[in-house]
Amino acid sequence: MSKYLIKASYTAEGVRGLLKSGGTSRKRAVEKMVKALGGKLEVFYFAFGEDDVYTICSLPDAASAAACMLSINASGLVTVSSTALLEPEEIDKAKDISVKYIVPGK
Repeated sequence: MSKYLIKASYTAEGVRGLLKSGGTSRKRAVEKMVKALGGKLEVFYFAFGEDDVYTICSLPDAASAAACMLSINASGLVTVSSTALLEPEEIDKAKDISVKYIVPGK
């Protein structure tokens, strides 16, 4: 399974919903969504600053991650972005893969 860092920012209307239902309710909703896709919610934190929520999820594939992002963003109450996370062993594998890259202008 692949891991993803997901950052979320609530709109004003989304914050009103959060105030109504509470933080643990939102965590449970995200956990249920991720589990239904065959994944696992690793961590879920609220934060101060530019982003309101940080999560790390394990999901079966990029399509599952994209489905989460599309569904959440379509709500209009939350804007999310994701970053694929790599294990150190994946970098070890990547360093041994030969890549033929031509720099621009050559």
